[in-house]
Amino acid sequence: MPENKKDILWRIYLVFAGFLLFGFAILGKVGHLQFSEGDYWKRKADSLTLRYQNIEPMRGNIYASDGSLLATSLPRYDVHVDMVSAGKDKQLFLDQVDSLSICLSQLFGDKSKSEYKRLLKDARKDGERYFLLKRNISFKEQKSLRTFPLFRMGKNKGGLIMTQLSRREKPFRLLASRTIGYKIDNKEVVPVGIEGAFDSHLRGVTGKRLMQRIAGNVWKPVNNDNEIEPMDGSDVITTIDLNLQDVAENALMKQLELNQADMGCAILMEVSTGHIKAIANLKRVDTDSYNEEFNYAIAQGTEPGSTFKLASLMAAIEDGYVELDDQVDTKGGVMVLAGGTKMRDSHEGLYGKLSVKQAFALSSNVGISSLIMKYYSKNPQAFITRLKGLHIADTLDLQIPGEAFPQIKNTTDKDWSKISLPFISIGYESKITPLQLLTFYNAVANNGKMVQPLFVQEIRSKGRLVKSFPTKVMSDSICSQQTIKKAKLLLEEVVSNGTASQIKHAQYTIAGKTGTAQIAQSTGYNKTSYQASFVGYFPADKPKYSCIVVVYSPGTGVYYGASVACPVFKEIADKVYALNVDMHEELKHAADSIYAGLPQLKAGRTNPTAMVEKKLALPFHTPESSWQTVNSEIYSPVDDKVPNVVGMGLRDAMFLLEGQGLQVKPIGRGAVIRQSINAGTSLQKGQQIIIELG
Repeated sequence: MPENKKDILWRIYLVFAGFLLFGFAILGKVGHLQFSEGDYWKRKADSLTLRYQNIEPMRGNIYASDGSLLATSLPRYDVHVDMVSAGKDKQLFLDQVDSLSICLSQLFGDKSKSEYKRLLKDARKDGERYFLLKRNISFKEQKSLRTFPLFRMGKNKGGLIMTQLSRREKPFRLLASRTIGYKIDNKEVVPVGIEGAFDSHLRGVTGKRLMQRIAGNVWKPVNNDNEIEPMDGSDVITTIDLNLQDVAENALMKQLELNQADMGCAILMEVSTGHIKAIANLKRVDTDSYNEEFNYAIAQGTEPGSTFKLASLMAAIEDGYVELDDQVDTKGGVMVLAGGTKMRDSHEGLYGKLSVKQAFALSSNVGISSLIMKYYSKNPQAFITRLKGLHIADTLDLQIPGEAFPQIKNTTDKDWSKISLPFISIGYESKITPLQLLTFYNAVANNGKMVQPLFVQEIRSKGRLVKSFPTKVMSDSICSQQTIKKAKLLLEEVVSNGTASQIKHAQYTIAGKTGTAQIAQSTGYNKTSYQASFVGYFPADKPKYSCIVVVYSPGTGVYYGASVACPVFKEIADKVYALNVDMHEELKHAADSIYAGLPQLKAGRTNPTAMVEKKLALPFHTPESSWQTVNSEIYSPVDDKVPNVVGMGLRDAMFLLEGQGLQVKPIGRGAVIRQSINAGTSLQKGQQIIIELG
């Protein structure tokens, strides 16, 4: 028996020791988990129930040069409700749910009071901690929501949870839309233009908010405040003038609609600074409307046509081959090139020998290409090298992406042919964007200094200057001053006596060049598709602005630059001139200059004229006679002679003639320019006299 007892005790001790060792093992493991792996498993647990959500900052605004908003972010809100918090006090919830439902129904207007009441009661019954009440509400709506019954008690008692979002808006919609940026690509918003180029400044710094996963795999904020507050983006101040942008957009739209064109662009640049004051890009989206979908001004390189002729002549002038008065034979408007290819003028057969200035003003293809062939046919690469020396083929390194690469052939290129030289000279077999061409013309207006086009002038954060973009000079002088002066004369002649004479203006001068080019297709040239353009600057004597207008594929059969593009340029220039008082000639304050500008006085009775002069504080003399001539000289009618009424108004003329016994027959209106019986002729009472007014 003692042996059995001893055996049993050993077994008990052994089992106890086993349990003890097992317990120590568990305690050791717990200690290891707690102290050695504790941080790891805590992080693991948190990763399954807690996470940080990015809080996007308010994106910076984009402004026009005058401070007008071009793009801004409007706050929007998603509304959730913690129905456990909102319904913790059952009686309070039941007391206020009716009035809350009425307020929600009136604010949003999408559901009835009873529908909202049912939704709220069901959500409370289900114990939803993050019940979605409404998405994408406005700032005004969320302010009202915070004042509603139950919700005004705060998050812990009312359960209201607001999540702020933002939506990008362009207050002026179409105006400069593509240059400002953003486009929809396969339902995804893609930042382009200024929005894309300055995204790092505009987007700000992302904040953080701690979120907790609750039942139903729903994530809700842990705290009322963000753990890391977002930093709003900086503002971008552009060079665009909103008024001028509106002028350019409307003028282009009107002409595209009139000519049923596929697309077009217009750019207005400040000559001295390179600031882009307006840039319009319109594309037909259906038969009746146009939209800004592609930036043709900077991203579409095409054969410029006759607007390239300025560069060709400047190359020849700079090399000392050509003077403006030199004669060139336009050969009846047709020239046969190598291989039988014919080059034609638009006015075939009308011109013979012309001066270089006339050939340019009348845009003679034959005249310009003949000159280039004459001087460069033995060394065409010298012409290409000179062209590139004028910087017409330079990339502009723009502030916004998407610039097309300019192309001018070299003689070493595989596609160089025997007709390349003459066709390059008139704007074919090359590709240049409208903005690249405008930059070249702007350099001519700027006395040879080529400046980089600028779209953005400053970046500011809460009004504080972060970065500025001064004017960048690409070339101090693209050629000699003598060549620049001759180039300006050529461009002025186009408007004075050439293809753009219809936009000649009395108040200010314009200089520029028309262009018409057939648009090359993949299979060659489509004879029914053209590109019409005009590029120039104004006022010609003191250039302030340069401008280019390009209209692609007009569909009414009218396709010349003079007919299609010039009207847009003139409308833009006229309105720009009207809006810019500093462009107007200053009044000379010398007394004689002031009086010289007054309207010419009519002949007639002296007393009314003296009275007007007295009222206007102008010098006048006491009348010595009742009548005066156009030059205010004294006139005394003779009783038996026909009086001189030339220069008088109808009333004075009839008073004087009928007073002498003549029958008067007036023709026209205005002042008398002719009388049928000469002044000083002997009077015959009752005789008819015809007076012509004009």
